[in-house]
Parts: sequence; structure tokens; C-alpha cells
Amino acid sequence: MRLTLYNSLSRKKEVFEPIRDKEVGLYTCGPTVYDYAHVGNLRTYIFEDILKRALLLNDYAVRHVMNITDIGHLTSDSDEGEDKMAKALRREGKPFTLDAMKEVAEFYAAAFKKDLAKLNIIMPDIWCAASEYIKEEVALIQRLEDKGYVYTTSDGVYFNTALFVDYGKLVQTNAADIQSRIQNSEKKNPRDFALLKFNEIGWESPWGKGFPGWHIECSAMSMKHLGEQFDIHCGGIDHIPVHHTNEIAQAEAATGKKFVNFWIHGNLLIAGGKRMGKSEGNLMTLSELGSRGFHPMDYRYLVMTAHYRSPLLFSLEALSAAKSARERLYNVVLKLQKEPRDKTNEVPRANKFTGQFLEAINDDLNTPKALALLWDNIGSVSLKDLLWTDKVMGLGLNKIKEEEAPEDIKRLVEEREVLRRNKKWKETDILRRDLAEKGWIVEDTPEGPRLKRVFL
Repeated sequence: MRLTLYNSLSRKKEVFEPIRDKEVGLYTCGPTVYDYAHVGNLRTYIFEDILKRALLLNDYAVRHVMNITDIGHLTSDSDEGEDKMAKALRREGKPFTLDAMKEVAEFYAAAFKKDLAKLNIIMPDIWCAASEYIKEEVALIQRLEDKGYVYTTSDGVYFNTALFVDYGKLVQTNAADIQSRIQNSEKKNPRDFALLKFNEIGWESPWGKGFPGWHIECSAMSMKHLGEQFDIHCGGIDHIPVHHTNEIAQAEAATGKKFVNFWIHGNLLIAGGKRMGKSEGNLMTLSELGSRGFHPMDYRYLVMTAHYRSPLLFSLEALSAAKSARERLYNVVLKLQKEPRDKTNEVPRANKFTGQFLEAINDDLNTPKALALLWDNIGSVSLKDLLWTDKVMGLGLNKIKEEEAPEDIKRLVEEREVLRRNKKWKETDILRRDLAEKGWIVEDTPEGPRLKRVFL
């Protein structure tokens, strides 16, 4: 079965055909690095990683570009409020300078990349920091101005959406129904969006000093590295009505060409009946999961239990079930490692199971079905086949090995036991997190602490 993907632009599944034979240009919207990523954010990056792995499994060469938004993203994804990076400067008591903004951005970008590594996510080929592409962003605004799409107000430079006939085609509504984002009485149309916002600590431009807008950054950087037309653009479904709608408008207005062939979006993580997010007060980071005894692969497994286009209901109970399943799978691998095997050919032969597994993945990344097939065949599947499936699942099955805890890990466990007896719970949790980051999970039982190796 050929790879089929749901295209948000056409609102249907389509057989994937790249622009260039066996070569895929992939752009994934990266983080605004003003704070730590929470696991709701990270769900999107796991889905994009599975997409990339599926493309690789289908023998495509993938050129993957991801941005780092270190300027220009307003507080709300609805394109209103203050700049998130400026908010971070105030929160951390730093001066309002570009150097301070860069310092904050680099700190949280590094933390984000560590989270990706913990989740066994394949890193992009190219990272793009928006602040390093000011020239390209300004040049794209100038192209739009030359074509008559741009006007200036007292607070910035705007895109006139009324002049772009197809505005809103990614959204399942009429363009006139798309609500206002930035409240500005000088705008010609309520849905017009900022290409550049004036600010005294920004960069010089032909229109004045300021920051390029969030949307122009992604369009400029993606076209710089993937061309004016490319194959796949990804993000969360919350990007559809504003960010990606505006990206399409400005890119296609500038070039006169179709911007992207496939728009692919992941659904939200729901916690306590609400979307996980800072404004909802229900977020949880990967490190916080670690302090509760969970490994990043437990969360990755949980994400695969729901289709990427469906909401995922998050709870510690659901995560515990994923943890149990993931540990059971690891134990199967450990058992198979002890059995004699033929090392002359490490590539699995095509068989009914691998064919069905690939068919599930190629059906719009149906990971729940793929996992069900895996467990249905767990008693007969070979180690080669398991490792082959992990090229998509990314659970690190090829890194599993059984080993006893070294002395330094045992000493940390003993220190933690002393803290527990003295009821120093905060320090106890810190040591639990430190152990998890070193690859060991400590479980508290009536018989005492029990250590488990988590292999990655």
C-alpha cells in the first residue's frame, strides 16, 4: 500500500507524491523558546517524528527544516497581545535588549532539544532561528509591498487580506468569518495580520525599527531552505486558523505559486477536560513526568495509542498503562535477545506481519492499529521484525540491554532512602528525577526501593 496522508488543505486522505522523485521537503513549526515545552507541545513533535520515520521507511530522502521562534510570536496564538520573548524578559528580570532576548532563547532552545533527544526524536537537518533570517524576512515583506499587498499603520506593517482572493482556504469557513487577531482601529480589515511590528529594540527595516511577524518568519525560512514550493508543512491544529492560514496567504501572494502540497496537523492533548496549556494551568513537562517515575518512552508510547488527528486524553492512569505496555515490550526484546538467532541477515524478510504493519502506518500513520497488530503477533514475531517496526515507533528497542546498577546509582538510591525516612519529599523527588535522567527508574515497594533500567 502506498503512503496516504490526510491533507488539511483538501480535507481528505491523498496518496503522497513528492514534487521531486523520492525526495521530500518537510517543514515543521518549531517552538517559541520563551519557556520550557510541556508534553502537550511535545505530542506534535512525536507525531511529526513518526511521519518522518514513515517517509524514511518508504525509501524517501527527507530534508527536514524546523524553526526556532526567538522573536515575533505574540502571547496568544490568535495573534494578539505582547511578544512572548518580551514577556520572558520581564518574567526573568532581564533588560529589554536583543542580547538578553538571545540569552533567554538559547537557554530554552537547548532545553527543548534535550526533550527531543529524550523522546528519541530524529533531529531536523536544519534548525532556523528567526532572528538569524531578518534579511530574508524583510525581503519577503518587500516582495509583498511591490505587489501591493502591504500597508503601514502607527504600530506596524500589515498584509491586506482583502486583496488575496483565496484567503482562508485552509480554514473550513468563509474568509469574512475569520475573526480579528490584533485589535487595531487602523487596520483596513479585521483579519489583516502584522508582517512587522514596530519596536525600539528590534531591527532596522525600510519601514522602521521592529520585529518581523511570526508568520513571515516561517514562510521566509521554509522558502529559503526548501524552495518556493515544497511537499509537507506540519504543526498543531491550533495553527490552522491563524498561523498557517497567514503563511499561505503571504507566500502565495508573493510568489504567485502554490506554497505547500500537503498540510498535516496533529490534534491536541487534553488534560482535565481542557487543552493542555499555560493559560489553562494544567501543563506538565517531561521532567515532571520523570520525577513521578515515568520514562520519556512511556509518554511516546502513550502518544502512539491515539491517532495523531484525534484528541489524546492525558492522565497519569493512562500514562501508567502505557508504561506497563512499554516495559512488557522491552521484556519481550530482552527475552528474544537471549535466543539464538541468524546474524547473516539483519533485515527482516517480508511477511504477513510486516506487510500489515506497514499497511497500517501507510494508512495516514495509523499507530493505534500498528500497535494492535504488534501485540496480536507478539508471540510469534522475530527480533528482526521488532527492530524493524521500531524504525517507525522510535521506542529505542535497538538500545535495550540488561545490566545491573553501577555503584554510583546504588549510592543515589541509598541517599534517597535516607531522605524518604526523614520525610524530605522535595529532595526525594529531585533525586528520583536525577536517577531517571541517568536511565534508572526507582519504584518504592513495601520491601524497599526497586531499580529498573530504562535503557535510553
